[in-house]
Amino acid sequence: MNKTEDSRKSNHHGQIISIRSSVVDVRFSEGLPEVYSELRTGEDDRIVIEVVNHVDEQTVRGIALMPTAGLARGAAVKDTGKTLKVPVGDKLLGRVFNVFGEAIDKKDQISDAQWRSIHQPPVELAEQSTSSEILETGIKAIDVLAPLERGGKAGLFGGAGVGKTVLLSEMIHNMATHHEGVSLFCGIGERNREAEEFYREMQEAGVLNNTIMVFGQMNEPPGARFRVGHAALTMAEYFRDDAKQDVLLLMDNIFRFIQAGQEVSGLMGRLPSRVGYQPTLGTELSELEERIGNTASGSITSVQAVYVPADDFTDPAAVHTFGHLSSSIVLSRKRASQGLYPAIDPLQSNSKMLTPPIVGKRHYQIAQTVRQTLANYEDLKDIISMLGMEELSASDRQTVNRARRLERFLTQPFFTTEQFTGKAGKLVSMEEALDGCDRILQGEFSDYSERSLYMLGKIDEAQKSQPQEQEENSEKE
Repeated sequence: MNKTEDSRKSNHHGQIISIRSSVVDVRFSEGLPEVYSELRTGEDDRIVIEVVNHVDEQTVRGIALMPTAGLARGAAVKDTGKTLKVPVGDKLLGRVFNVFGEAIDKKDQISDAQWRSIHQPPVELAEQSTSSEILETGIKAIDVLAPLERGGKAGLFGGAGVGKTVLLSEMIHNMATHHEGVSLFCGIGERNREAEEFYREMQEAGVLNNTIMVFGQMNEPPGARFRVGHAALTMAEYFRDDAKQDVLLLMDNIFRFIQAGQEVSGLMGRLPSRVGYQPTLGTELSELEERIGNTASGSITSVQAVYVPADDFTDPAAVHTFGHLSSSIVLSRKRASQGLYPAIDPLQSNSKMLTPPIVGKRHYQIAQTVRQTLANYEDLKDIISMLGMEELSASDRQTVNRARRLERFLTQPFFTTEQFTGKAGKLVSMEEALDGCDRILQGEFSDYSERSLYMLGKIDEAQKSQPQEQEENSEKE
């Protein structure tokens, strides 16, 4: 029965009755294709159309995922009888794909892999893991002040040139070496320059073989950009559910996913909602975000670059996105200009995981004290710039001393930047990072120069460089 139905559907043909930009209406004389069905038309059935809704008993409305140049009314349309599919499996590692699962890295196409629909339901609530676990990144500033949730979603806020790509590539490296997991980079509305640069950087850093890249580029129709996130998630779900591995999913940029949905909604003729966004904004974002999660055997942890329109955190796109995030990592241009890399702002970055029942009382207290010390230093900067350190009280001078050493200790040499800095990368466990912060707060390193705590891994490494610092100072005198 099913075989006959599949055969009928695969040979089912319709006719285009209207084309408006990427929106195509198709009439079928009998039996309508289901919503999300893949239709093909044009020369060699090259143009892909995804059914979005049913207009009447004979007409479907679809969105073209490719340019519609050359299409005309009356053209034949073939119903493939299936939804859009992408390949899954280990053969995808080290490769670059588009929304259709086609390799775009000038290497052989993936032919013998298993193909799955990009439209998958989220993990059932009963199968999700109910315990909150921390996913260690090996990056001190993140693990101490904004720990990531295993199977959670973190937002990465930062402009161009502050080290966002470097931070993402370091996370990919640490995921591959420390957790033996898989990393998946999803570029939604990426510029082709950014995609090509990221590919080369991954290759030079030696982490490409544990990474899959999926791109829906900026010049592609909104339908393709709107579905590329679903395609990437389908690939990630294979490693979580079938291979039982931890997956790090990096999405750049989640706002462009919302923007693509806004374009699709406008083309479909839907009435806009608040601030011109699509009325289905919350539903569309939830359909994507709810597929990210953890089970007893594996997890998908997502780090999403988030653009906040005009720095307005009350914008509907920002409000809906923040509702899904468990951590916020903010990159600061000011810290980058001071050479404090990674340029994570310790006062603006935060995490819902940073509570005593989850991270423990010691971690919580150290993180809060670090924040308080750095906040007090921030308040004292105006006095220091006008009157100098001499006018500060003894306790304020002690605060400044510890805050400046904490700032330098939270810097870290990365594995992915070894060829540029000449410094060997360091992976620091959460316990080692907390131990270092605690010892600085206790005043143990007050006699050490600030430079001896800059760009190192564990705090014990500072002791090795201390005698050398003293010799250099005595030579100068």
